[in-house]
Amino acid sequence: MIKLQIVGNLGKDCIVKEVNGKNVINFSVAHTEKFKDSQGNLKERTTWVECAYWTDRTAVAQYLKKGKMVYAEGSPEADAYTNKENQAAATLRMRVQNLQLLGGGDGPQSNGNNGNSQSMVTSGSVNNNATTRMSEVAAEPADDLPF
Repeated sequence: MIKLQIVGNLGKDCIVKEVNGKNVINFSVAHTEKFKDSQGNLKERTTWVECAYWTDRTAVAQYLKKGKMVYAEGSPEADAYTNKENQAAATLRMRVQNLQLLGGGDGPQSNGNNGNSQSMVTSGSVNNNATTRMSEVAAEPADDLPF
């Protein structure tokens, strides 16, 4: 299994759809990386990931608003296509398995602490425990390595 992890901001409000009797929450996450080029000039590169979160519990959608910072992990997919300018382009997509709300943005606040709480959503469940940390979610035991 290939796993993609991203921390970034939502580019627009999410969209909830029903497809073949199942709910999916679609949203896009942007991650901007700052670096210096070979001449020493500061550059920025933004990577967009189109996310699909299949879940029966869509209550989290009210918090997935433009500008909201999230941590998401799941299975990646890449699609190549030709854009309007007839140039090769690609889209990075992710089927989300775990989602964590990190705060920021202008969405509703779950507990009135100005968006500083962190909420974990895993396989459709929401944990509003502010002590949940991204490192606890992203960490994998070193003894599980295959080498």
